[in-house]
Amino acid sequence: MLTKSDYDVTFVTRNQKKISHLQQRNEYPVNIANQQKDRIIVRNVTAISSKNQLAVAQKITQVDLITTAVGVSNLSDIAAKIALGIRLRLQANNRKPLHIIACENATNSSVKLKKHIFEHLPPILHDKALTLIAFPNTVVDRIVPVPDHDDPLEVTVEPYYEWIIDRSAMLEGLPPIKGVQLVDSLEAFIERKLFTVNTGHCCIAYFGYLNGYSTIQESMTDPQLISKVHRVMLEIGKMLIQKHDFDEQEHRHYIHKTIKRFTNPYFSDEIVRVGRSPIRKLAKNDRLVQPTLQTFNLGLDVSNLTNVIAAALLFDHDEDPEAAELTNAIRKSTIHQVITNYLGIPRSHPIHQKVVTKYLELKRKKMQQLIST
Repeated sequence: MLTKSDYDVTFVTRNQKKISHLQQRNEYPVNIANQQKDRIIVRNVTAISSKNQLAVAQKITQVDLITTAVGVSNLSDIAAKIALGIRLRLQANNRKPLHIIACENATNSSVKLKKHIFEHLPPILHDKALTLIAFPNTVVDRIVPVPDHDDPLEVTVEPYYEWIIDRSAMLEGLPPIKGVQLVDSLEAFIERKLFTVNTGHCCIAYFGYLNGYSTIQESMTDPQLISKVHRVMLEIGKMLIQKHDFDEQEHRHYIHKTIKRFTNPYFSDEIVRVGRSPIRKLAKNDRLVQPTLQTFNLGLDVSNLTNVIAAALLFDHDEDPEAAELTNAIRKSTIHQVITNYLGIPRSHPIHQKVVTKYLELKRKKMQQLIST
């Protein structure tokens, strides 16, 4: 979207192999996972190493836009590099507006990044930075499986994509980006996407993992599993419709379209990729616990949501550090302590016991399956 809008793009990464290829070729291929097998060449790109702090900072003195895609938990790790670039930019008296947009699967990601960056900026520069730098929150949506190509730059993506930016937090002067949707209130769009697409996606992963499937597409051939995921999305949908005054039919269509995206037969997405980092995904303000609490607080049913939370607690993929930590924590303490400490749901909260009950049911079924095989 950026290069189509006449931006020159510089990637900042640790991967030296990709840096070398991008610097040599200044382009990379994108395969669209559709029947036509469309292929796009993205041009006007290069890369620099994230280890070269001075090069990153000098680049920041010149650019119109910084976007991130590092995972919300890693935003603090990149803040110092960005802050150094901002200091050089302000010292050079560059008056052009700079937009910094954290394209992460979480709420208020850009605002969180702003907080981390300002911790590394001298207080004397804060006021000047606030007049010249904007941190609009955003919603990004596109499923991108782990690349499996001989070319280290080649990626495959689903046909669907969405990029929505909070216009109310922007400054004048950002060169237009073709295809971006600017809105004045972002919360409804963030929650619709995060609690439908991301929650639904990890539902498939955690239920599919318990059923022994290896890919999302394989899981979506199971009618019972599809029904479970659909019921979770409908539970959340009732909350979103009530909270944000969504049209019920339109939201049901959004759910249907999302489920159809998950069944895309033109690429294969591994369950362990989608389900990875369960501690982050089970955090109180993330895609599983947060919609469950909001739905419960409106007096709505959460039986399907508590079921998927329980399934996430049983995601014990030993090559995933967070899954291993969670499994060990349950083994060494109790499920009650894990729900309290990791999910932020105290034992006195009604949802706590609902999750425990579902967890014990799913664990018993899992043990029975292991015995029978």
